[in-house]
Amino acid sequence: MASTFFHWLRSPAAREYSSVCTHFWGPVANWGLPLAAIADLKKDEELISGSMTTALSAYSYVSLMFSPWKVQPRNYLLFACHVTNATAQLTQGYRFVNYWHRGGKEKSLLTLPPTIGRCQG
Repeated sequence: MASTFFHWLRSPAAREYSSVCTHFWGPVANWGLPLAAIADLKKDEELISGSMTTALSAYSYVSLMFSPWKVQPRNYLLFACHVTNATAQLTQGYRFVNYWHRGGKEKSLLTLPPTIGRCQG
């Protein structure tokens, strides 16, 4: 199956599809959302926006219902993008709730090192 895909990938049909088709370039441009969410997994939880995470999660879950079935021809690249984004946003949402509503902020403050530069009396 992989060899068939790579054979198709080298064909003129694949070059024509990827150079002019919105079914290719739309999802490629859309991959910026999940890639940004994945990159944000390394950032501090205090920077996570709960409202933006909720909006992007809703967008991805609604799109998940339509991209593999209602879009014709079926666009699996778009579907994979929305699955990845939904997973990343779910993870960000968990981090947000854990930090702001389940005591994560207090735990992180307890693990901070003592302040440098205290007066030695």
